Amino acid sequence: MQTRHFISLLDLSPQELNQIVQRAIELKNNRDYNYQPLKGRVLGMIFEKSSTRTRISFEAGMAQFGGHAIFLSPRDTQLGRGEPLEDSAKVISSMVDCIMLRTHAHTTITTFAEHSSVPVINGLTDLLHPCQLLADMQTYFEYRGDIQGKKVTWVGDGNNMCHSYINAARAFDFTLTIACPQGYEPDPGILEHAGNRISIVPNPLEACENSDLVVTDVWASMGQEEEQQKRVQAFKEYQVTSETMAQANKGAVFMHCLPAHRGEEVSAEVIDGPQSVVFAEAENRLHAQKALLEFLLT
Repeated sequence: MQTRHFISLLDLSPQELNQIVQRAIELKNNRDYNYQPLKGRVLGMIFEKSSTRTRISFEAGMAQFGGHAIFLSPRDTQLGRGEPLEDSAKVISSMVDCIMLRTHAHTTITTFAEHSSVPVINGLTDLLHPCQLLADMQTYFEYRGDIQGKKVTWVGDGNNMCHSYINAARAFDFTLTIACPQGYEPDPGILEHAGNRISIVPNPLEACENSDLVVTDVWASMGQEEEQQKRVQAFKEYQVTSETMAQANKGAVFMHCLPAHRGEEVSAEVIDGPQSVVFAEAENRLHAQKALLEFLLT
């Protein structure tokens, strides 16, 4: 059987993605720790970028499913000493049942997957963050039902999260309006394939009109810390505030993948307010990824 990877949301069909989201909700609502479909299975977790939610959710998910997770960092392995990715992929995949990789360059994970004999999961690259989108979609389904046909607004940087929302718009059939400053637009190649589902509206208030979901992320992602001051100036009009949320539909919810900087990309009033579902969204990383692991490995 051909090895299935999860590098992008587009690696799975819309039907498969919806199946995973519904299974995640089922696993969350029926927590049976006697159900151990991954007993004796091992997940190798390679982290070149630091993490809280990704590491805990994958490690806990494997434990709850009866399996085991191994944490690997470049400091502790030959990956940090120049061993070719191709060799590392062949060796590591010969000893584990699945690999989760959280790294910088997207080519790192595509090269790794090409030479891996087991499924490779994208735990985040500079280009995409598909696991977060599984959790986000699960959260929307739980709070508001099917996202098909809804309007989502992204406020802020055209980063890896924004790119994954573009892919999600294609896979889950919703429209996405992106409000970002000039010079911080998403990757044109990713935009190109999304067609008329995506629109870019520079004004965040206008972009949020009649939206069902408003999403943002930090102004400076990991590795962009030296750009912090420049980005503060560029994004100062792109904070999600109560005024921003007031433009959205009455039942709109707010999401953020965390960690968040209150007073920068989002006001404390919004992220800690009644429309915010960020902590349910964070917890759902566990359930969505358990459903993904079950899908890929069983």
